[in-house]
Amino acid sequence: MLRNIAIIAHVDHGKTTLLDGMLKQGGVFRENQEVAERVMDRMDQERERGITIVSKHTALVYKGHKINVVDTPGHADFGGEVERVLLVVDGVLLLVDAVDGPMPQTRFVLEKALAAGHKAIVVINKMDRPDARPDWVVNETFDLFHALGATDEQLDFPVVYATALDGRSSLNEDYADAVDLQPLFDTVLATVPEPRVLGTKDDPTQAMISTIDGDPYLGRLGIGKLFAGTLRPNQPVTVFRRDGSRYTTKLQSVFVYEGMKRIPVEAAFAGDIIAITGLPEITIGETIASGDNPQQIPPPTVDEPTLKMTFGVNTSPLAGREGQFSTSRKLRERLFKELETNVSLKVEESETPDSFIVFGRGELHLAVLIETMRREGYELQVSMPEVITRTGEKGEKLEPFERVFISLQEEYSGAIVQALGERRGVLMNMQQSDRGDTRLEIVIPTRGLLGFRSRFLTLTRGTGIMSALLEGYLPWAGPVPHRSQGSLIANESGMTTNFGLTNAEIRGEIFIGPGIEVYEGMIVGRHQREGDLVMSVTKLKPLTNMRASNSDISVRLTPPTDMNLDRSLEYIGPDELMEVTPKNVRMRKRELNFKLRKRSEKGD
Repeated sequence: MLRNIAIIAHVDHGKTTLLDGMLKQGGVFRENQEVAERVMDRMDQERERGITIVSKHTALVYKGHKINVVDTPGHADFGGEVERVLLVVDGVLLLVDAVDGPMPQTRFVLEKALAAGHKAIVVINKMDRPDARPDWVVNETFDLFHALGATDEQLDFPVVYATALDGRSSLNEDYADAVDLQPLFDTVLATVPEPRVLGTKDDPTQAMISTIDGDPYLGRLGIGKLFAGTLRPNQPVTVFRRDGSRYTTKLQSVFVYEGMKRIPVEAAFAGDIIAITGLPEITIGETIASGDNPQQIPPPTVDEPTLKMTFGVNTSPLAGREGQFSTSRKLRERLFKELETNVSLKVEESETPDSFIVFGRGELHLAVLIETMRREGYELQVSMPEVITRTGEKGEKLEPFERVFISLQEEYSGAIVQALGERRGVLMNMQQSDRGDTRLEIVIPTRGLLGFRSRFLTLTRGTGIMSALLEGYLPWAGPVPHRSQGSLIANESGMTTNFGLTNAEIRGEIFIGPGIEVYEGMIVGRHQREGDLVMSVTKLKPLTNMRASNSDISVRLTPPTDMNLDRSLEYIGPDELMEVTPKNVRMRKRELNFKLRKRSEKGD
């Protein structure tokens, strides 16, 4: 007997932690085996950011039943991963925090699961929290199901109460009998149907590829679900591309999942999740078929990108010093290779051969790609994110809008409403929760959120929580301010000094410390007023006499603000670029020379 399920939830509600417990109690690990926390988060960025970015497959055996489990991202920017994974499963575990209840990303992932016709098991997680309120959470979750148009069968969802960190679950709200995850496993077997297939093991083969992976020994792997027939090693097959074209080839190996491993098999049958090798060109959404009249499975559809950026060859005076790959040819190869596994991404050639236009689902989606490339040794420069516009039926200009959900202390609500109002946001709902915090619901152009998250953390003293979902394309809202302050710009190349930075510190917030190499046009800080200010941060204090006191020699600087990749991407404006290398992230003016910048501003 076989079950295929996916775990879906809002960010940080415990998907990967629950899967850790399921694997441990499903016999995947030895009793004395040392296992890292969030064992499925294998990417460095996943562990650093504390989120799942790429979906992963695993399997366990419970009471003679094999359960294939897929861990999915919870952030809407990686919704493409969720959309295609839902094609290969037959039910979902929806994790909801026992205190927070359904959150914005919960709505996003649940809407996709219900649209796919899946039955959901609601898992109220973190029952060990002293302020847990499971009855309220269940009611809120039911309301969400109803609002998303769930069928009567989907509305009749089972509820499991759990603490993923301790590996305990119960079917009772009082949680007194929670010992292990056996109630959860039993609910999965009772609720999730056997795999939906298009034929039996004796019918012609039909398999859909939903994920691409790589192995240093096996090469490129296509991972997906076998919907009909049988797959065997060295079997001749027909591969249907997404555009409907086809070619014939032969498989090399066929694998199924057992725990954390891929196990080679002599045959895989309809309903199982499989991995295949021997197809170096295979990509997501393609169909593997066989028989005298092979048939294609309709490829999955994913939401369109909403943001675009320009990726180009680094042109700063420090270019080529730190990156292993810095040419346009290497940049092009890497970006188009990303399209093979990242279906939510699009890449187009630009008017110049040294730059490319990259389309993504959000700032985080694009930031993860940039960070991945710099860790691989690439050196590049990127522009400020811009929204993708459309033309309406009446010829009007449309732009993407976001529905923003904010939870914060009441004392900060006025400042946030005002700040988002200045960015064309409209307050749709405001209410006090029974926990004492304020919940805001605001519809705002996506442009209004670009560069706002850092300011949001500042305005709420780091205590606010903000999530956003795509509302749709609405008429252009008019001009939206990006930031109210200008930048501090270096006027010459050299090494920064304490004396030079002291003068800069008086005029605003500095981003770099002493002893850092800078160049003309490089951004070294944030001006405290509107407009940019060009100044020298490399000059030395003039010598006066040899009996200067220690107070004249020592200069105390405020520690510089750490402008990492995410913050820099939010900060840069239309006339600025972010320079990314394996060792550094710098911000600069698009035109480095001050006189040429002034001339272009005047339109000369």
